[in-house]
This record gives sequence, structure tokens and C-alpha cells, in this order.
Amino acid sequence: MPTITRQQLARPVMAAIFAMTAAVAAHAGDLTPVSRVDPEFPREAISAGADSGKVKARMTIDASGEVTRVEIIEANPRRLFDRAVVKTLSQWKFSPGADGRSMEIDVNFRR
Repeated sequence: MPTITRQQLARPVMAAIFAMTAAVAAHAGDLTPVSRVDPEFPREAISAGADSGKVKARMTIDASGEVTRVEIIEANPRRLFDRAVVKTLSQWKFSPGADGRSMEIDVNFRR
């Protein structure tokens, strides 16, 4: 049985579900993440009394596989989860490929 630390207990429990949609351009190549980070449930959302949320974002990826831009397309509730999504998706890494590739992703938060 795994040991749970105090830090893990103090962290809000959440699940983020990522649903990747089709690549925007046919020439975009492989847009499967090589490395990804899961977002934490934001304290702002807890303070606001939110138990869940959904954000649709668009990532732009450069030739080296780095995320160069994260744009929030839709969010419900508005603005509570945006910062966590931008921070998290900015840390993702993809395989090298064409510069300017982009993809959309839905991030669902549940506490």
C-alpha cells in the first residue's frame, strides 16, 4: 500500500481529464504529448466554491516541440481555471516537427 505524505493530504483532490481534439491542420504531424503535466485544482476555484469546471484551450507548438502559446477558447466557469490551464499546458512537450502546429484540448476539473 502506498504511503501518503502530509503534502499530498494538504493538496486538494482533483481529477483533470484531457480530451484531445483533432489537429487543426492536416500537415500538423504528430501532436501526441511526449511529456505532460496535470493541473492542480486552483485555490481561486475552491475559494469561489466551484467543485468542477471545463476549459477549452488551443496550444501552438514550435518546431522543437515546445508549447509557445496557450489560448483559452472557452471556460466554464469563466476565468477560475484559466491560469492553471495556461501554466500547465505551457509545460507540455511534443515531438519535433513543423513550426506553428496547433491543437485544441478540453481540460475538465473535478474536486
